[in-house]
Parts: sequence; structure tokens; C-alpha cells
Amino acid sequence: MKAVQFEGHGGTEVIDYAEFPDPEPARNEVLIDVKAGALNHLDVWTRRGLPGLSLDMPHIPGSDGAGEVVDVGEDVTRFEPGDRVALSAGVSCGKCEFCRHGQHSMCVKYHVIGEHVRGIHSELATMPEDNLLPVPDGVSWETAAAAPLVFQTAWRMLLTRGDVRPGEKVLVLGASGGVGHAAVQVADYAGATVYATGSSEEKLDHARELGADYAINYEDDDFVEQIRELTGKRGVDVVVDHVGAATWQDSLKSLAKGGRILTCGATTGGRPETDINRIFWNQLSVIGSTMASHGEADDALELVWDGTFEPKIRDVLPMSETARAHEMLENRDGFGKVVVKPDSEL
Repeated sequence: MKAVQFEGHGGTEVIDYAEFPDPEPARNEVLIDVKAGALNHLDVWTRRGLPGLSLDMPHIPGSDGAGEVVDVGEDVTRFEPGDRVALSAGVSCGKCEFCRHGQHSMCVKYHVIGEHVRGIHSELATMPEDNLLPVPDGVSWETAAAAPLVFQTAWRMLLTRGDVRPGEKVLVLGASGGVGHAAVQVADYAGATVYATGSSEEKLDHARELGADYAINYEDDDFVEQIRELTGKRGVDVVVDHVGAATWQDSLKSLAKGGRILTCGATTGGRPETDINRIFWNQLSVIGSTMASHGEADDALELVWDGTFEPKIRDVLPMSETARAHEMLENRDGFGKVVVKPDSEL
């Protein structure tokens, strides 16, 4: 088979699309004929190299993907050849105190397929049965590939960890990205008034289409001042900030007293300066969130499959052009997810 892969960390030049040995399913694994994959910022971080991350090389990236079951291991009971499946990339031990209480993404041994172990951006892939979700007929491969990681992440962050309630005011930064555009939809679904930021009017128009009540161009306007004006100087109840160092202080300034800042990532750096005085004086809460439990992923994806949520796709590229897909993410080109498909599928 052919697979996206790299032998070492670095820039996009390390990415290759080349021959790789065909995988065979272990007892608890499913062999998938991959029809589509999708990129996330963690693909960029993994390719660049994360501190403390040690990978078996060559590494196949990809934490989002979907395809048809070809074969199953002898212990697999949920799937059979011909089934349509999508990957839910978080792997938990199933035994620790967090797993026993359904908090799989808090597992002490939690890791992510595509980030810590080989991923799904290849013509064929073997994945653990527990990490696959059934995909209904009628759902496109592009949608099935693009939705799981970002929608389960946004769902847990906003509804479980953030406890967003109807009538609250929610600011979503970077609303054009994968998690950002999912967060806009989840916040709107929860009944919140949604404020979204983006770098162009085109991106803001997309955010409005997905449920944003107010859209702020952060290239033209100071979003803190805009939030103060739009909320009568009160501020918002919740800020979704997966941007990190570049926006952290302004996110804190945008919160009303008693507000919550939710974070699931930090694309501009994970060590921002922070205003502790503002946090304690305004009684703010900083809440982290990672991926989702199995039940949360199921709940979020059911609303994708029935059309309530829509994963926007900015482009579909052959896997041989995965380097260009990485550049699109790094340059913040377009709105939504970038999908890659095996060249044999195009």
C-alpha cells in the first residue's frame, strides 16, 4: 500500500507518500480500506516534533479518517467486512479510575492515534475495534473523516467541562479552524449567544452561517473592545481559546465576573503570560479539556450524521499532496477542515 509518512521531524519537506507494508489486523483490530482522512493541528505538531514525544519511524500521521471494513481480528464482535466506519482517535486503558467512571479522555494512559502511534492516512489501516464508530449510509466519506476529532472535542469542552447553558454568552476564538467551527455550532446548539472571531469577512460569513450571532474581524478590530461594546461592558460568560499565548491575556479581559475560559490546545504556544490578579479578583475559572469519552463522542457524532452539525471542508487533496495540506493549516488558509484521500480513490 501507499501511506503518508515521515522518517524524522521537521518542515513539510519531511512528508512523503510512498510504499509501506500492508498491515494485518491483530485479534482486537479492524482492517480498513481508507476512503478519506482529515488533518488537525496535532498533525503539524507531530511532524515538527513535540517535547518528550518518541515515535516509531517511519511514522504514519492521521487522527481522523473513515473507510470500509475489509477484515477483522478474531476477537472483534462489533464490525464485519463491508461496514462503514470512522476513527475516534483517543485510546484509553479501560481499567483506571477515570475509565471506570466513563472519563476515558482523562485516562492515566491516554494517547492519541496518529499523534503517539501510527495513524490512518494511508490506503489501508488497522485500528482497535473500540476506536471505531459506525457511519450511516448516506454520510459522505469526507464528512465522516472530517467530523470525529473536532466535534467530540468541542462537545466535551463546551457541554461537559464548560457546562454552557441557554442564554449564556460564548466567545469562540479562531472560529475558522477545525475545533473553532465545531465550537460555534455546539455553543449555538446549547442555546448560547455566540461571538466568533476570524481574520477575514469570508471566514466570518461562514461563522454566521454556522450559528454565530456576532462576528469580529480581529485583523481590523480589537476583539476585547468589541466584546465590551457588544455586551454593554459586561463581558462574556465563556471564552473558547485554543489559540494560546497570542490571545490568552485578551481572553481573560473578555470575561465577565465569574466567567470561564476553556482550552483544548495552544496553536501559538502553551506558555502565555497570565494575569493572576484578574483571575482571582474576577473569580474566573480556567478549564482544560481533551477529546471526549466514548459516550460524548457518540452523542456529538449522531448530530453530525443527522445533519444538525456540519463539518465544513475547505479543500480535498490527494494524500500525495499532504505537505500542501499542512501548509494550509500553518498559513490559516480557508475555513474548516482539510481532507486528504488516497490517490487511488481520486
